[in-house]
Amino acid sequence: MTEIPPPDSLTGILASLRERVMGVSESVLSTVDGLLVVADTDTVHPESVAALAAATLGVGRRMAETAGVGALREVVARCGSGHVIVVAVGDRALLTVKGDDGLDLAAFQRESPATVEQLTKALASDVAH
Repeated sequence: MTEIPPPDSLTGILASLRERVMGVSESVLSTVDGLLVVADTDTVHPESVAALAAATLGVGRRMAETAGVGALREVVARCGSGHVIVVAVGDRALLTVKGDDGLDLAAFQRESPATVEQLTKALASDVAH
């Protein structure tokens, strides 16, 4: 029997996003410098995703600064059979989401701010303890 993580734990927050948004299949939470914090994955190598998310954020931030369009919120890669989305979680963390070709991007856009807020609070409480 698979144990369901509590909804306020980092893993529980990632699992909740997968349950609320059709097409979200895996997710990785990492630091902005590419270190793995926690993962909800089956097929991807989470440490590699964490490192690549940091590089993606760096390039995305540079592009946003150069274009003068404000602070970077997320980077979306639409691929042949799905999506990869990297979302800033405050100044110190990144959420990387893998979605299949049927990913509901509108639902992701609606749900991701609450997920980012939950992750930010959970990370802050971990630092405080």
